[in-house]
Amino acid sequence: MVRAKGPVWHRKHQKLGIVPKGLRGLDKQAKWGFSRTKSWIYGHGTFSLTSLETPVVGIFQWMPNSGNEAKKMENEVIKYSGIVKKVFMDSKADDQKIYFNLKQNHRIQLVTAPRKGMDKSESRKRMIKDMLTKQNLKDYQKRSTTVEPMQGLIDDIFELERCWMRGDSNNRWLFAAMGIAMQIAQWQAYKKHQSTWQVKSSVLGV
Repeated sequence: MVRAKGPVWHRKHQKLGIVPKGLRGLDKQAKWGFSRTKSWIYGHGTFSLTSLETPVVGIFQWMPNSGNEAKKMENEVIKYSGIVKKVFMDSKADDQKIYFNLKQNHRIQLVTAPRKGMDKSESRKRMIKDMLTKQNLKDYQKRSTTVEPMQGLIDDIFELERCWMRGDSNNRWLFAAMGIAMQIAQWQAYKKHQSTWQVKSSVLGV
């Protein structure tokens, strides 16, 4: 979640469509969203996929700050049906419909953290048993070192604490450009057997 450029449009005013007098430069297309680390944020959301074995950005895209990350993940990975074998995501992806759609229709094994106490039905038991194999758990732990830090790396390189532009369409293309720049730099580093983390100078061209 990235804070919107300009002032904050308080939720009570946004719901009523009221822009307080004197509130200039407001990004009216930004949304409110909640982050466990940053609390409530008025701004835009970013979504990324990263390869598990080698830390390289797969995609980096705009999404609504209030959007459903699990649904976004589902919509993106099915594009790679037949290529992607497994996808790992935190407990936000603990959804039976998503799980069985990926597995049965696209042969993609979703691995996520099951919610506590949600193992009563036979379908849930089967889902959890299929997910929590030794290898899947081992790979899931690898997320913490190869996948999760990638967002922080992108934030650091582009100083993405606050959006540079206003509006969904502007930020959509800006974030896409950031993702492509990361991919190019990381792919070049990978081919040269260099760290795909140390790419800031290559991305920024300095």
